[in-house]
Order: sequence, then structure tokens, then C-alpha cells
Amino acid sequence: GGGADVGITYHQDADGAAKTADQVREAGARCAVRQLDLTCLPTAAAVVDELAEELGGVDILVNCAGTGSSQKVMDMEFDTWREVISVDLDGAFLCCQRAAKHMIAAGRGGRIINITSVHEHLPRVGAAPYCAAKAGLGALTEVLALELSEHGITVNSVAPGEISTPMTDQEDVDPHTQPRPGVPLGRPGHAHEVAAVVAFLATPAAGYVTGASFVVDGGMSLMGPQASGMLNDEKWRQP
Repeated sequence: GGGADVGITYHQDADGAAKTADQVREAGARCAVRQLDLTCLPTAAAVVDELAEELGGVDILVNCAGTGSSQKVMDMEFDTWREVISVDLDGAFLCCQRAAKHMIAAGRGGRIINITSVHEHLPRVGAAPYCAAKAGLGALTEVLALELSEHGITVNSVAPGEISTPMTDQEDVDPHTQPRPGVPLGRPGHAHEVAAVVAFLATPAAGYVTGASFVVDGGMSLMGPQASGMLNDEKWRQP
């Protein structure tokens, strides 16, 4: 269609949010920006209401906040577990709930797109709270797809593999220059390749798609039997 006005949230990267907002405005749409810290719940989720009021409603929600950890369960403090669950699952739940209330009240239907991870489907040593949160968000996506369908609201998840972003210590890195022999397509993904799937799910063309998880991982999740046969030591047991 003709695009949409955009509400942007950021945790720490105010400059990045401002630059993105400028790009949205240059494209002819309105844009509003808010700082968001999903460790401060439930109050932080009020940002959804603020953006809805400023922009005139919510038709599309993309939940993409996330954090993780790198510790085995036996070494983990409960505070670490709670922080990851709070941001990756509790925060997404509250934002979905707030946005859906606006969508239902407006009566126009809507789109909710939750960014999970391949670890929505696959475990990883040292990432128990992250895997639990993403699997939980995947299940929440399916429940919401059922509960919100009568209002014309679709709910889907997008599950990226390794993507060249600050979270994987690959900010501003060309993924085509990073060989990954364990990934069938041989490289990490680019954020634009995830965004393309999100953009599709936000369009009218995806109106009959709901409750689905779209894996964007270059085929990595297919490699279990192949990869296990290539291991020569037990380094995989460490985070």
C-alpha cells in the first residue's frame, strides 16, 4: 500500500532511533519516538498507548525488543533469569495486549508480528532464559492468533537465525564477508532480510496468514543431523 506512520521505540540507541525517524519522515510519513525499558514493567508498556494517541491508533505492532545471557542454568542467578524473561516475554505480552485493545476499539483489524528467534524452536547451551522466553513468545503468538481472529487481527512470529547486528557483535558488518560453514547458505543474515518478512506480514497480502512462525536462518535449523556428525569434541557443552 502507501506505507504507514511509524512509532519507534529504543532502549539506549537514541541516535539510531533519530536517524530512522528522519528516514521515515523523508519518505513522507509521520514518526514518533519513545525510549522504552522493558525491565520496568508494567509501566513501560504505556509507551504503546502514548504512541497510539500521538499517531491516531495502532494498526501494526512489531515486538522486537530482546536481550539474552550466556550462562549455564547451574551458574545462573535468578535475577538474570528474570531480566531476560521480563524483556523477551513479559514485555512482549504487555505490548501485544495494549496494542490489541487499540485495534479492537478501532474495529479495523490489525497485524501483530513478534520477533522470536530460531531458539523459539531450538535449544542452545547457556541460553536457558532466552530459549524459554522465545518459545513462550511463540506459543503466545499462537494463542493470540486464535483469540484475536474474530477481530480481524492476525498474529505471527518471525524467527531469525544469526543476523549481523550489535546483538551478535556484527554491527555494520557485511554478512556476505563472514563465512559460516555450518549454515547451508554459508553466511549470517542481514537485518533487511528479516525486515522483508516482517513487511510482508504487515501488508494486506498476508491477510490469510496467522499463527505461523517464519524462520529466517539460511537453513541453519536444518543442520542438526549433519552438524552432529561433524563434531570431534565436546566444546558444544560450553556457552
